[in-house]
Amino acid sequence: MINLEDKISACILRLRRKTPFFGSLALFLEQVLDEQVPTACTDGWEVRFNPRFVESLAPAELDAVMIHEILHAALLHIPRLQERDPHLWNVAADIVVNGIIRKQDGLQLPLNPCMDATLENYEVEEVYDILIKRGAPKTITWIGADLLLGSEGEGLSESRKQDMETHWKQAWHQAVALSQSFGHGSIPQEVLRHMQSITDPLLDWRSLLWRFMVRTPVDFTEFDRRLIGRGLYLESLSGETVSVRIAVDTSGSIDAKDLSQFLAEVREILRLYPHLDAQLFYADSALHGPFDLDEESLTKPVGGGGTSFVPFFERMDEEMDSGGNTVLIYLTDGEGTFPKQPPALPVLWVVTPGGVDSRRFPFGTVARLISHQSSHYP
Repeated sequence: MINLEDKISACILRLRRKTPFFGSLALFLEQVLDEQVPTACTDGWEVRFNPRFVESLAPAELDAVMIHEILHAALLHIPRLQERDPHLWNVAADIVVNGIIRKQDGLQLPLNPCMDATLENYEVEEVYDILIKRGAPKTITWIGADLLLGSEGEGLSESRKQDMETHWKQAWHQAVALSQSFGHGSIPQEVLRHMQSITDPLLDWRSLLWRFMVRTPVDFTEFDRRLIGRGLYLESLSGETVSVRIAVDTSGSIDAKDLSQFLAEVREILRLYPHLDAQLFYADSALHGPFDLDEESLTKPVGGGGTSFVPFFERMDEEMDSGGNTVLIYLTDGEGTFPKQPPALPVLWVVTPGGVDSRRFPFGTVARLISHQSSHYP
């Protein structure tokens, strides 16, 4: 009879030999046999395997399942859940980690893995939002719900979340150091990209906007208390006037849901900071506006044609003083023609879930428009 503990130990040894990066991460996660779990799962601290499931797997399959659970833990898929629907979050997380695994040699995902090649390169928050938009089903078609999210649905306390984040950030650094000692190229590029979501977490785009607007943030000690409950610790402008020019993409590639989300974001920043010197433009292949930022303008968007970012930036270069305290915001999916020369003013792109890869924007700072609040689907 197979000794299952030895089979799991052999899996770890294979990972350390073939993929030192994953083998190092495995050392930060305890492996436990548990007849109460259907297949395999993780709570971020340990991986729990059903003994019969382990017994049924070939070595390449067990290696793939082990890495699957390691990545869930190391990419902090449990604390990143926040208030989202746990079932759909699990689907989104499976799409991300299985997308990484399928690109690695010598691994074989068993059963019917949850995969989507069109989504796997996005961060899990963005995949989740896209699935919400699609109206995706609640079922998980692979090894089942494998993220243990706390006892009786209570989730993690803030202190436990912080402990887990610290634990896995240390694990990432150690795994990178070990892999580098084995030579260049031993860290999968897909993993390096997703590592940035841990070492350099996604910021709410309004936080990024505030960094543009406050010239010397370290000099400010007053915080806007209206944002503390939202987790946004943004420095007060202390009466300083800031000019903001907002372009909302109304081209044919923007559907009604995307446009509604764009306008909701504009409403929110104006509600929080009504003193901003702000103007609104709608843009497809042409530029429409400027409009005063009032409810009438926000309920009557103009557009529906092709997409060109050129007219907005040409207009801004003509009208704005590059020495002023002005920032340009463009809410878009990123599908369009960019100007050949970057504008003189700072630019913040706010990109829809599933929009163009951030690396394809030739200038400016790119923020992904990610939902941070509870979202439930039909």
